[in-house]
Amino acid sequence: MLVRLTDGWQEVLKRRTDAGTSFDAPVRHLLGEMAAAGALMQANIKFNGALVLQMHGDGPVKLAVCEVQPDLAFRVTATVIGEVPPDAQLEALLNVHGKGRCAITLDPKDKFPGQVPYQGVVSLHGDAREPLQKLSEVLEHYMLQSEQLDTKLILAANDNVAAGLLIQRLPVQGEANLAGASFVTPASAANEDEIGRNEDYNRIAMLAATLTAEELLTLDADTLLRRLFWEESLRRFPQLTGDLAPHFACTCSRERVGSMLKSLGRDEVDGIVLEQGRVEIACEFCGIKYHFDPVDVGGLFAPPQDQAPGSVAIN
Repeated sequence: MLVRLTDGWQEVLKRRTDAGTSFDAPVRHLLGEMAAAGALMQANIKFNGALVLQMHGDGPVKLAVCEVQPDLAFRVTATVIGEVPPDAQLEALLNVHGKGRCAITLDPKDKFPGQVPYQGVVSLHGDAREPLQKLSEVLEHYMLQSEQLDTKLILAANDNVAAGLLIQRLPVQGEANLAGASFVTPASAANEDEIGRNEDYNRIAMLAATLTAEELLTLDADTLLRRLFWEESLRRFPQLTGDLAPHFACTCSRERVGSMLKSLGRDEVDGIVLEQGRVEIACEFCGIKYHFDPVDVGGLFAPPQDQAPGSVAIN
């Protein structure tokens, strides 16, 4: 599976620049890779809910978040405290003291009673406790440890494009598997799902690993696939375009911000109004600023029966 984020990714960066809160280049590129990876994973599992990729750090990046909805709408943000070294890799951004974590959360849209989101967490280290320097390495490790899936992931991002290539070995058995049941003999059926067609997967994964960041960011899909897998038999599925393609969108709203303020309590919100004259909340994902003056705050906390009726039009 291959993804290239262009307009949506540029919109994310433009909003940051317009709001005066742009990130240093290493953080921007990390968020771009997270957006590409999140889109790949959401499209791969076709989950009816939000897929949230979070990186918790002990370096200058304390938190980086990517959220992708079922329609592939994505948004990203980060909390950065301290100086970001130029050309910093993952360890220098998030894992300076070895306490960095990566979490993937699947939050269903229509929850059953008592149902909670599924979450898996891995450290930013390999099996030998070596610090991992790339997001792709962390996610490959996560897929193998948490999902028992062999995965090869190539990610890259700059200020124009965020892109990713996902290669994953499917089990041989199963209705939806392209290999079908003809490859499975009675003697091998018991363990075929574990060993898979390893030679094929390993060869394709090795070819994918030769892809450079520049190629991933600049080549169109057909050229890239032809260059990598020119000896393989390929079935090219149609690309997602228009409303079906990954795109930037934020789920913030004035109502949600108002609910958040109500959760703080009247005394705390009134204190902010007394000190600043109004409450200003900026969305960390899209940069939109929401303002609540004293009248707005009063309306938030007034009982419904005490609120003034809405205006009506009289002909």
